Amino acid sequence: MTIKRRFLLGLLLGYTLLGGWNTSASANQLAEATFAGGCFWCMEKPFDQLPGVLSTTVGYTGGTTVNPTYKQVSSGTTGHAEAVQIVYDPAKISYERLLDVFWHNVDPLDAGGQFCDRGSQYRSSIFYHSDAQRKLAEKSKQALVTSGRFSQPIATQIVPAGKFYAAEGYHQNFYQTNSIKYNFYRFTCGRDQRLTERWGSSH
Repeated sequence: MTIKRRFLLGLLLGYTLLGGWNTSASANQLAEATFAGGCFWCMEKPFDQLPGVLSTTVGYTGGTTVNPTYKQVSSGTTGHAEAVQIVYDPAKISYERLLDVFWHNVDPLDAGGQFCDRGSQYRSSIFYHSDAQRKLAEKSKQALVTSGRFSQPIATQIVPAGKFYAAEGYHQNFYQTNSIKYNFYRFTCGRDQRLTERWGSSH
């Protein structure tokens, strides 16, 4: 939702400059979060449903190729991961809540990809935009380690956010615009089955 995100940010900023917006909801107080959890089609929907999330955009991050295409990224040669970037209002939803949703939508033990998708382009990662986000991400990961839920190491990476490239338009909101294909892919990939194995009904 790149266009929507730009519109929202522009609208909020413009209204603030005109003095017509309460400072508690100004554009300056919006924040970004970026997560990778395998196929980005499946990572957009969980965050779109959350109150306080203004927009989501699927794309590519963590690599070296400038403005990569889906074909390039899916080949595994650019270093990028499929990811979702979120614009949210911290006054309405916390970063901790976003982290909780992230964890429950990935297999944190899989170091080789996610579900049926294999390769580093499908790795699970938390890309932090600030030191505060880094600390919260590390705290949430450590909580999983000490919880005793998993006997294997947590493979999810916590790394600085870099350049994010929005994916091609047909990938945006794919779960809405191509719901039949999306649901077929999600089922045949075994995503929900694995999530239930890892998290129970809480996912």
